[in-house]
Amino acid sequence: MAPLPPGIRFLVSFNRDQWYRALTFSLTFLLYTSFHLSRKPISIVKSELHKNCSSVSETWTSAGTPSSASLTSDHCSWKPFDKSNYKQLLGAMDYSFLCAYAVGMYLSGIIGERVPIRLYLSVGMLFSGLFTCLFGLGYFYNIHSLSFYITVQVANGLVQTTGWPSVVTCIGNWFGKGRRGLIMGLWNSHTSVGNILGSLIAGYWVSSNWGLSFLVPGLIIAVMGLVCFLFLVEHPNDLKTASAQISLGQMSQWNGAASDFRPHYKEGKPQSFDTELLLPRDSQRVQVQPVVVVKSQSEPSAISFMGALRIPGVVEFSLCLLFAKLVSYTFLFWLPLYMTKAAHLDAKRAGDLSTLFDVGGIVGGVLAGVVSDKLGMRASTCAVMLLLAAPTLYGFSMISQFGLGPTIGMLLVCGALVNGPYSLITTAVSADLGTHKSLKGNARALSTVTAIIDGTGSVGAALGPLLAGLLSPGGWDQVFYMLMTADFLALLLLLRLVTKELSCSQPRPITTVQLKEH
Repeated sequence: MAPLPPGIRFLVSFNRDQWYRALTFSLTFLLYTSFHLSRKPISIVKSELHKNCSSVSETWTSAGTPSSASLTSDHCSWKPFDKSNYKQLLGAMDYSFLCAYAVGMYLSGIIGERVPIRLYLSVGMLFSGLFTCLFGLGYFYNIHSLSFYITVQVANGLVQTTGWPSVVTCIGNWFGKGRRGLIMGLWNSHTSVGNILGSLIAGYWVSSNWGLSFLVPGLIIAVMGLVCFLFLVEHPNDLKTASAQISLGQMSQWNGAASDFRPHYKEGKPQSFDTELLLPRDSQRVQVQPVVVVKSQSEPSAISFMGALRIPGVVEFSLCLLFAKLVSYTFLFWLPLYMTKAAHLDAKRAGDLSTLFDVGGIVGGVLAGVVSDKLGMRASTCAVMLLLAAPTLYGFSMISQFGLGPTIGMLLVCGALVNGPYSLITTAVSADLGTHKSLKGNARALSTVTAIIDGTGSVGAALGPLLAGLLSPGGWDQVFYMLMTADFLALLLLLRLVTKELSCSQPRPITTVQLKEH
């Protein structure tokens, strides 16, 4: 017999659990990619909401036609973003989303522990698609009310909190601690993939019909919500329960089929059927006892909010993420503008270069995961990257003025050092703490712990851009000093955990008691 092709041998080598692990990894990756894909359009459409006032004014004035004072609303920006305070209005939409997300995240994890994750995530994605589409419908129905857009942003921020605790819980249930850092470092690249896809989709329609820039991503995340409902397996134990139920059903069918083989009697005599060869007249039917899957009455209950805070390391990593995410989101919202001012680039080129920061973040997340897996020290890995990030940020503020080549290099390095700890804490660290040994096997704390950590980080995500907006008029140096201070504070919050990790890693001398045991 000819040997199987190498590709088939590779596929056959996977058992059922490994196939489901691969399915969970891929599906949760795509699900959270759709979350970020639906968040991105607002940053792309901002330039369209306030676009024509300045550009049209300059074009008409140079042509000798009326200036912007005589322009009608049809030739200007989309109301209410056509006034001089448009930056504050656009910022209000950002802050409304981020603040709602931060507040809702604390509640999301608690709810997620008490309802089926598959249903919870699916409903959240459907409603997220609804609110994303509602924002786009403002274009088609000519809606110019600021309260409408802010209300939609608040609602979308709340329902989007269903995503992160749910997907981290699923991936944490399926993958053990052995290579969790590497696996989650690769998996966490869905953030950048979603941002890139969202930019491409929203950018395709932004100039001609910006309503579609929201409708298409909204439909995508809604469809992915249906896919989640149909295919997501929350926990490996769900497979065992399903297999037992299937076996029970098959056994019941066999039991019913076996009764058909009994000799049938008519007028006191057995009928002449071939089944008499299988079951003689003197044979007796053996009753098959059904297998009943009994749910343990001692199943651990969902953990409380205060109970999750008492898990060792949750408070330290949560506060550390607050400052780490503050730095990351400040770059996310302000880096393109800084590049246009400091490096004297046009808006498109500055936006293209800012994606290098995300590329560096992917590399940093994977590197942090690999190193922390190898050393078994999550806090120490984060601390080293934070320690290197502060001087790197200062170097970036200086070297970005010396040409394109050094700027590209520093963008990659800054992205790796800034997003590396952020990625590690929100994925592998959250999963580790949600399955901490102090929980004594209670795996129902993972969603709550993840929500507490990411919710605290989201507070920093809202504060960072706000502080940058307040400090930037006084000079970009003040913004970078703020970012370096935030990195330093994040490092300080981890010192106790770092000390504990280093002390545990030192070899202990053999005591006399241990010698007597041998």
